[in-house]
Amino acid sequence: MPRRIALQSRPQGLPRPEDFRIEDYVPAEPGDGEIAVANLFLSMDPAIRGFLDDRPSYLPPLAIGAPIRGMTLGRVERSRRADMPEGTVVRALADWSEVSALGRDALGLERVEVEPGVKLQSYMGALGPVGLTAWVGLTEIGQARSGETVVVSAAAGATGSIVGQIARLRGCRVVGLVGSQQKAERALALGFHEAVNYREMPDLAAAIGAACPDGVDVYFDNVGGETLELMLPLMREHGRVVVCGMIAQYNDADRPYGVKTLWQLVVKRLTMRGFLTYDHADRLGEAAEELRDWVRDGRITPIETIYHGLEQAPLAFIDLMSAATMGKVLVALDGSEEMPR
Repeated sequence: MPRRIALQSRPQGLPRPEDFRIEDYVPAEPGDGEIAVANLFLSMDPAIRGFLDDRPSYLPPLAIGAPIRGMTLGRVERSRRADMPEGTVVRALADWSEVSALGRDALGLERVEVEPGVKLQSYMGALGPVGLTAWVGLTEIGQARSGETVVVSAAAGATGSIVGQIARLRGCRVVGLVGSQQKAERALALGFHEAVNYREMPDLAAAIGAACPDGVDVYFDNVGGETLELMLPLMREHGRVVVCGMIAQYNDADRPYGVKTLWQLVVKRLTMRGFLTYDHADRLGEAAEELRDWVRDGRITPIETIYHGLEQAPLAFIDLMSAATMGKVLVALDGSEEMPR
């Protein structure tokens, strides 16, 4: 009998193992226009933390006892859709489960065309939602141009690591903000020009200022809070702040940090804008093609942290929210194919 992970209790601060439970369930048989998918990878994303609180997010909160949901990659094992026959690889927002029943209204459901020699997990990272988010945020929202300085927070994370590599390919000077020496070394190996370890800097603003002596044109923000506050005075006039996430506050949403430097938006005539990737559907084809070329040619290197087995999903998510991982965090389920086809 297949298994899934459900919400046992609402986390208070950082999620704990006891906030989750693993349970057996009977998946529904696919009806007309539906598919049954054997999940191969579960994507661990900071946005999931918002679904666990009893407050509105851009998706409704989960009820106690409901399956945890997130992006999944799987293979169709039973189909009642002509356009998604058995064997098709699909992505969707679905449950943390071994088998999903998905209808036409499933959020994010799309067919994945797997290229020979490409690892399946890449379609959850650099060639999937992560890569598209990085591309849209930097290109469409940040309008990064050659010769500009780009600062990326959480630079060794899933999105940040791709943003930095795209910025380098765009001809930008790229500075990454990271939380350990190991992450700093990884960012530099990916082509960042400098990496600033915020945990070792008594004056982080001064350290970033030294790394960006002419100021910052684009700040790609994955963190929010105090980091956003200190970055605003370091921006150049007419700079752009791309708000992708605010992971520093996800575990303590009841006490949001009050950014005290917002006046800099006026002083520097800054643009500060949040975004959701799929609001920019008209650019996603171009983004996917460019990302595919870069990954194929080795100009972008995906990095991943992979856990194995459904029962490891809570630990993988807790480690992600503790900043203990690098790159895209995935849970590979039994039978997943990590190697190229």
